[in-house]
Amino acid sequence: MTAETPVTPANPVLSATRFSVLDRSRTREGHSAPEALRDTVRLARHAEHLGFHRFWVSEHHGVPGVAGSAPTVLAAAVAAATHTIRVGTGGVMLPNHRPLVVAEQFGVLESLFPGRIDMGLGRSVGFTDGVRRALGRDKDDADDFAGQLDELLGWFGGTSPTGVHARPPEGLAVPPFVLAMGEGAEIAARSGLPMVIGELRDRDRMRRGIDRYRAGFRPSAWAEEPYVVVSGTIAVADTPQNAHRVLLPEAWAMAYSRTHGTFPPLSPAEEVERRTMTARERGLYESGLTGQVYGTEEQVAHELESVIKETGAQEVLVTTSTYDREALFDSYRRVARIAGLSSSPTEG
Repeated sequence: MTAETPVTPANPVLSATRFSVLDRSRTREGHSAPEALRDTVRLARHAEHLGFHRFWVSEHHGVPGVAGSAPTVLAAAVAAATHTIRVGTGGVMLPNHRPLVVAEQFGVLESLFPGRIDMGLGRSVGFTDGVRRALGRDKDDADDFAGQLDELLGWFGGTSPTGVHARPPEGLAVPPFVLAMGEGAEIAARSGLPMVIGELRDRDRMRRGIDRYRAGFRPSAWAEEPYVVVSGTIAVADTPQNAHRVLLPEAWAMAYSRTHGTFPPLSPAEEVERRTMTARERGLYESGLTGQVYGTEEQVAHELESVIKETGAQEVLVTTSTYDREALFDSYRRVARIAGLSSSPTEG
């Protein structure tokens, strides 16, 4: 199968599902963090050209291999560089911020780019004690995520108990999403919000989380019915072997981080293949490759159809990272093709 060969006929399950992109602004060996941020903006324009529904960016603090530390700032740059694709965060980690400030940031984004902004929210705090101290937070701050979420949404509805009226968020409608890690599914359900669940590698756990969410869902002003976004790494290439190689840099970076305590920039796949690993590194590396969705267009289309039928998800959020930018762009082109997305006439 070549890059020019379309998948026919169009898969009706995939064509009826939204496909979106989450980029974590991963740095690459020999390249700087500013380059990684510019690469994210470039990828967003590529995703818009291919017809993806959303483009989200993430929040990480003090992580050497990730440049995306200020998601609302980066989302503004992405929105300014694109025209039609929805732009948001996957997500802003609410325990790290005051809800009023988050509401104001998204209010400004929505005011500048009306009808295109999403507010993806997570409950994680900094990855290390040092980062948490720098943020003025501790692990227990995540326990009040539900309360922080209520306060944040209140600023948009003008229901804050303080008597203060936030501007510009008040009166604006910025769709909120909850990243469903741990208790996130129950919180999303109680709040009546769409849920993003990133458990493609553990289908049983993913289904349990989705079942809890749907069972406990309460309709709200933000969503009348449950809305599920499944998220994960998807790599597509002309052969299964080449698709597998797309996964190697991220798998090695994860294995290294768990054995050395620091997250490195992405290395070229051929360098990873030549690397001598300890037994523990090898075990973590191979575990990181297990359960990922990768292969040719036909293989990945079949796998994604199975995931969507199992979960009833309305949307797939693709989070792929790799060293080779062209291989990454090609993978997204192939995802767009199997999803039946419509490309724009030009990629500006």
